[in-house]
Amino acid sequence: MPPHTDQARWFAEHVQPHEAVLRAWLHGKFPKLPDLEDLVQEAHARLLRAHAEGTVVCPRAFLFHTARNLALNALRHRGYTHPESLTETDVSSVLDGGVGVPESVAHAEDIQLLIAAIQSLPERCRQVFTLRKIYGLAQKEIAVRLGISENTVEVQGAIGIRKCAEYFQRHGDAPSRRP
Repeated sequence: MPPHTDQARWFAEHVQPHEAVLRAWLHGKFPKLPDLEDLVQEAHARLLRAHAEGTVVCPRAFLFHTARNLALNALRHRGYTHPESLTETDVSSVLDGGVGVPESVAHAEDIQLLIAAIQSLPERCRQVFTLRKIYGLAQKEIAVRLGISENTVEVQGAIGIRKCAEYFQRHGDAPSRRP
């Protein structure tokens, strides 16, 4: 199957089901923004780019977090003032969204699969991957913290992503196992 077809299928399965909720959430949180559709499209574009790089663990969380950041940037650029609560919007309330038991179990299985994939990495690779992808540290900061070069951090991070993807393929990517 061509890569663009795989990406379209992934988008239809993992992103489109959240569109209505995303639009409603954005409209409720950012009612002064006139161009929410542009914001949603930009969030989609960023999600697709990140997915192509293999860095998306939870598409829904990534989508909502990205849309929130884009909305805040748009407000700043338009010179709107906004209450402090908008900068500290808790996206976790959206992530659960009254999910049923099957979805909660599937989410827990996804997390367990990710944990197992990370634990299967060689030690140095696991350290770099965890600091970069889980804690969000910069390459330079990781290099200093671990006493290695930035190039090593970059290489080990790429190896970690590749090995995790291979792990998911070998052990069954949890979302694709679901009916």
